[in-house]
Amino acid sequence: MTQTLPILPDPEAPRLTRRLAGSDQTGAAVEISVVEERPLTIFLNAQEIVTAMTIGDYPEYLALGFLKNQGMLRPDDVVTAVDHDDEAEAVVVRTVARTSYEDKLRRKTRTSGCAVGTVFGDMMEGIEGLSLPQAELRTSWLYALAHRINTTPSLYLAAGAIHGTVLCQADQPLVYMEDVGRHNAVDKIAGWMLHHGVQGEDKILYTTGRLTSEMVIKCALMGIPVLASRSGFTAWGVEIARRVGLTLIGRMRGARFVCLAGEERLIRDADPAAVPTEARAHRRKGGGDE
Repeated sequence: MTQTLPILPDPEAPRLTRRLAGSDQTGAAVEISVVEERPLTIFLNAQEIVTAMTIGDYPEYLALGFLKNQGMLRPDDVVTAVDHDDEAEAVVVRTVARTSYEDKLRRKTRTSGCAVGTVFGDMMEGIEGLSLPQAELRTSWLYALAHRINTTPSLYLAAGAIHGTVLCQADQPLVYMEDVGRHNAVDKIAGWMLHHGVQGEDKILYTTGRLTSEMVIKCALMGIPVLASRSGFTAWGVEIARRVGLTLIGRMRGARFVCLAGEERLIRDADPAAVPTEARAHRRKGGGDE
């Protein structure tokens, strides 16, 4: 797991997509790329935690980020190893301290996320009393990031049916992860941050998915003060963002966006009239999760 930046999608990676034959609306033969989907079982020490459906890249980061965002890896936990067995389709995260989450697993609930997005009965644990740093957010950064992200070669542009999440600093994308579920993409970034000791106080998290309660909670737990998306909001997501002081930007399309929380961080240093119109090829980027 290296730290060469930026980390960008590789739409040419052979294991992530497959060419399949079919026919179009006229009956003509077609062949298209489709995203692969495979199970990955995550273990914490000797305990099986969850099986997630994923495209299969960065399994170690996915496991670390999932466990951290579910509160199963505490700040004082020492991770001694992260072992991925491709044949067994499993990742084992090992810690110095013994762990046991049988009761927590019994209380797990399914959320609105696709591809096994789960949180547990005590999903609000960890954000009580949380206060995010007072970073600034320039609208020029938002416009620059949207352009760079929407024009970066990606699995979505190659095959669709996928979500992207990007860790950014100012107007620069740092880590761009994709997966069949938006929560998996976020967890991969959380795992990358945990593995490399990267803090979130001066970062922006950009996602193509909806701004739901779980997305807001995960962003807050990662210590990131800004969450932005091309998609829309849920009311509970907005409520939680306001509670923890997170800046929430949604419906980003060309020069347009809506801020429903944390507007005090916004510095409007760019003229929306000067922002170029999005190319049609990128207007629907986001895996269809509007």
